Amino acid sequence: MAEEVREPDATALDEVVTFTSELIHIDTTNRGGGDCRERPAAEYVAERLAAAGIEPTLLERTTGRTNVVARIPGTDPTAPALLVHGHLDVVPADPSEWTVHPFSGEVRDGLVWGRGAVDMKNMDAMVLAVVRSWARQGVRPRRDVVLAYTADEEDSAADGSGFLADRHAALFEGCTEGISESGAFSFHPEPGTTLYPIAAGERGTAWLKLTAHGRAGHGSKVNTANAVTRLAAAVARIGAHTWPVRLTTTVRAALTELAALYGIEVDTHAPDFDVDLVLDKLGPAAALVAPTVRNSANPTMLEAGYKVNVIPGAAVAYVDGRMLPGAEEEFAETMDRLTGPDVEWEFHHREVPLEAPVDSPTFAKLRAAVERFDPDGHVVPFTMSGGTDAKQFSRLGITGYGFSPLKLPPGLDYAALFHGVDERVPVDALHFGVRVLDHYLKTA
Repeated sequence: MAEEVREPDATALDEVVTFTSELIHIDTTNRGGGDCRERPAAEYVAERLAAAGIEPTLLERTTGRTNVVARIPGTDPTAPALLVHGHLDVVPADPSEWTVHPFSGEVRDGLVWGRGAVDMKNMDAMVLAVVRSWARQGVRPRRDVVLAYTADEEDSAADGSGFLADRHAALFEGCTEGISESGAFSFHPEPGTTLYPIAAGERGTAWLKLTAHGRAGHGSKVNTANAVTRLAAAVARIGAHTWPVRLTTTVRAALTELAALYGIEVDTHAPDFDVDLVLDKLGPAAALVAPTVRNSANPTMLEAGYKVNVIPGAAVAYVDGRMLPGAEEEFAETMDRLTGPDVEWEFHHREVPLEAPVDSPTFAKLRAAVERFDPDGHVVPFTMSGGTDAKQFSRLGITGYGFSPLKLPPGLDYAALFHGVDERVPVDALHFGVRVLDHYLKTA
């Protein structure tokens, strides 16, 4: 006899839409450099946890940069605890570019619109709806579930997960795995194929500051020690550099599973394995893997001078670098070479790359939870090109997976919605996410 699928109650399906909308309406724009205030959103979450009998703890390193942590006891005291975390801050949005105001939280045409709809107030709302449903139904998970709603993920995480990991590690005692954003969303590479990539790795963050020094002088004079010229040359070299292929365990697993799905024979360990050829054969599905077969470094900001006829004595650039697990030393050596003798570089912000096992019981349960509610979908592992708060929580020995389930319709480009204009999430996708999370978290 098949195991009965126990659904969350109807109230949870209503609440997830309301919570997503109302959290979006609370403007928690993180402009960087400390310019953000998450406290109103943190209080919103804490009030709804407390109303369900779940005791929240509010924690701040900096006034207004508030985190919420709560623990739900499981039925098996010998089981390791599970961390479920989501950030409350969002990136900036220009209302003039949007169809609806980005902080309206408007529900229109079966969609919830606004900044944070997919990154990641939707997940915040889904988790909140699930645990409140448990309280109404008298349900307890098997493992302790620790909830963390964090500040500052969209910048350095110094006021968020970094602060929690460094100063409040006791709150996460017993946690061995964690789940958070950027995984288990449906991806439609072509009609009739639905993939659900679950993240089992992240590239490391390497935000760099480059400084070129030279001889200041009059703009009309010949200057062979021009700081701007030196910096521009280094930036051009970095931008044009082709990084070598470096395949991690997770990326190999992703390539192997995708190739099998498409009937392509591959041996990722073969000496003549050509990853770019395989990516070409995978077509649109290659988008899940292509950004993570190499390190990367993209120049993003330039600062120099104060007047057109004055050659400055220094010039500064910033580079968004990302490092694969095991390729950090290569990254640093490459930057030494590309910047050259006239430009200094340093880490403006650095966080480690991560890799989680794809052959673990945890990954198997994540896969099963998605496939239970979409039997025609294909779960595949992947590595995130960017990073999440899982980096900071890894300091506590917590293995992180990206698992924020959404069943999206074909044509809605999930990746483009991250930090994009007209960010939105279907109501049906939120309902799917609540059901999948409810099932996984109860049985994990």
